[in-house]
Amino acid sequence: LGQKFGDKKNPLLLSVRSGARESMPGMMDTILNLGLNDETVEALAKSSGNPRFAWDSYRRFIQMYGDVVMGVQKLPTEDEEPFEILIEQVKKKLLGNAHADDTDLSAENLQVLVAEFKKLVKSRTGKAFPNDPWDQLRGSVGAVFSSWMNDRAIVYRRKYNIPVEWGTAVNVQSMVFMMNAQGEDVVAGVRTPDPVADLKKVLPSAHKELLRICKVLEKHFRDVQDFEFTIEEEKVFMLQTRNGKRTGLAAVRIACEMVEEKLISWKDAITRIPADDLDQLLAPVFDQAAVKKVKTIAKGLPAGPGAATGKVYFNADRAEAAKAKGEEVLLVRLETSPEDLRGMIAANGILTARGGVSSHAALVARQMGKICVCGAAGVQINYAKRTMKIGKTNFKEGDFLSIDGTSGEIYAGEVKTAPSEVVQGLLENKASAKRSRTYKNFTQIMAWCAKASKMQVRTNADTPGQVQNAIAFGATGVGLCRTEHMFFEGDRIDAVREMILADNEGDRRKAVKKLLPYQRKDFEGIFKALNGLPGTIRLLDPPLHEFLPHDKKQISDLAKKLNVQPAEIKKRVDELHEFNPMLGHRGCRLAISYPEVAEMQVRAIFEAAANMQKKNIKVNPEIMVPLVGFKKELELQAEIVHRVAKEVSKDKGVKLKYLVGTMIEVPRGALTADEVAEVAEFFSFGTNDLTQMTMGMSRDDSGSFLPNYEEQEIVSNNPFAVIDQTGVGQLMEIAVTKGRSTRKNIKLGICGEHGGEPSSVKFCHSLGLNYVSCSPFRVPVARLAAAQAALA
Repeated sequence: LGQKFGDKKNPLLLSVRSGARESMPGMMDTILNLGLNDETVEALAKSSGNPRFAWDSYRRFIQMYGDVVMGVQKLPTEDEEPFEILIEQVKKKLLGNAHADDTDLSAENLQVLVAEFKKLVKSRTGKAFPNDPWDQLRGSVGAVFSSWMNDRAIVYRRKYNIPVEWGTAVNVQSMVFMMNAQGEDVVAGVRTPDPVADLKKVLPSAHKELLRICKVLEKHFRDVQDFEFTIEEEKVFMLQTRNGKRTGLAAVRIACEMVEEKLISWKDAITRIPADDLDQLLAPVFDQAAVKKVKTIAKGLPAGPGAATGKVYFNADRAEAAKAKGEEVLLVRLETSPEDLRGMIAANGILTARGGVSSHAALVARQMGKICVCGAAGVQINYAKRTMKIGKTNFKEGDFLSIDGTSGEIYAGEVKTAPSEVVQGLLENKASAKRSRTYKNFTQIMAWCAKASKMQVRTNADTPGQVQNAIAFGATGVGLCRTEHMFFEGDRIDAVREMILADNEGDRRKAVKKLLPYQRKDFEGIFKALNGLPGTIRLLDPPLHEFLPHDKKQISDLAKKLNVQPAEIKKRVDELHEFNPMLGHRGCRLAISYPEVAEMQVRAIFEAAANMQKKNIKVNPEIMVPLVGFKKELELQAEIVHRVAKEVSKDKGVKLKYLVGTMIEVPRGALTADEVAEVAEFFSFGTNDLTQMTMGMSRDDSGSFLPNYEEQEIVSNNPFAVIDQTGVGQLMEIAVTKGRSTRKNIKLGICGEHGGEPSSVKFCHSLGLNYVSCSPFRVPVARLAAAQAALA
């Protein structure tokens, strides 16, 4: 560029920024205008012929360097950055208006601001601002490397599974400048950039060059690009490019339209969509009838589609704390910064008073799939008083607000939501929803997934309605039906309690007999909904104490119903108490002690199957015995299943087709899978309990320390959300290998909550499982992840 670093006539200015292998927008530190000091600023003013530009660049450099390198921190009493507070004070003192635009500050005003900034640095850090450009450079490079371990970078990496060991590079680039602003202004939301189309009127040659670059980038990367550029003296400079951050809605639409344009294949389209992002297409929207009853109080730029309602919080820490208490949260800021990341993660939606669709708030919200409205100029926030005014409406922190990230509209209070167009089309069969572009794109992606997938996706469902929803989403059967959930319906819990309180087998059988018609009817409904698809039904799993009352009033009420003394019930409750029920008398252990319970459940299943077959409805029950660690445990249960099947088949005059298998959730069951497979016709990995037993961690109690484990990267993810592939995964691999060594065609699946988590689904594909199973509304996510695994 014909410039020299530190030169007093024609100084070279530098930007120092991170260069991580994965884009982490705003999470790591950047320093711009490096090389300016009291002498080079005068040289820049002279060489550019624009003193105001030179002094504005200098004040920005001091502000960035002071914050990033020297550590000028907010005081506990400050809601805004200390440099921003100073800017407002200087504007008020010199211009008489604290909210005047930065561009209203003259070169002389900016010189005053530079002096004030230096005083602030000295007072907050005890050190003078460095004048030597080489000292500035060394400090900046060190700070950017160090920012790999700052709080927001750690939180971001954890959210997007970026390994800490990757580390970062540091890029040192020559500075080029925007007209009246710098890139950081756009990202922070301080400036809203003009439309690129307007460039054609101002700088037609630069506009033409920019269009040429766009075509080159899109053709090369075959994906939407989010690139940064600037123009200096009519010359276009490219700063960086990356695949554009986008919402799930946009990802699906872009993928479909790129296939239509023949830029990519349908297989490429599947790989372009983060599987978890499909959740956004199922997220609620505002109910149109409810919207008509409320008034729009302001409008901003729609930056993240969807409907969000929640309590207003003006500070990221308070938003995070409110979310931890179970509140629905909206984060409202003048503009967001990377320091707000924790609050942005906690919030249902984000609203900013400033900034455009390329601001930090908009960019990060799109990536997270958060509902977001930016640049709502009508929003006036008083951080000190924790109040806000929108138009004529006043709000205080904790009041409800609703935002529409699709239209940019803002409503006071809570607005009722309605199902998304996809849900309306698939589950409610609404013709208007089926005509929407969102619905058509979603169903197209799902059709492509069906072509690509090798592994099936089933559902965890306990009612006919849940089964129907899952099948509408593309499930190929039920992978887990929890029969104990059925025991709580209506008055049947009383019969369950009567059975538990019985002190001999005869009385137990009488009580169990009362449950049989209930369970039979339940299974008939599920088989009807399945309409020939396979259904895995787990026999009773939890310990008996979970079905009994524990407080005095409940015990007294039950005693009256059963015509027994409260003391008798209390005695039985005490007898069933276990110090560690997770590892106690439950699952197949319970059925071995009380075989009449398992017998009743199996009879209900087979009678329901027989009744459905007589109505010409195909049934494929798969009876799953939980908590097996020994081959003999399964043998004893299988004997009951086969005996009852013969009895029902004879009584009903039908031939029953079924499988008997087990849930692999005890480590010993996985390690002896070759023996267990001599009896089991299928395995289903119950990864919730398998994780608990393998790690020695309680899923219900680990919340007190697991977040800290993730912070310190002892674990890379919550193992109850994402399969621990190196530990639990090894046991799964052993079980698969040993199970198939005994029974070559053994059916293998997974029914833990991990069955709907994309990386876990892909791991299951690598093990060669036949299916994964997850909750109904996670079925689309699992289907996309399974297709991506097959294509990979």
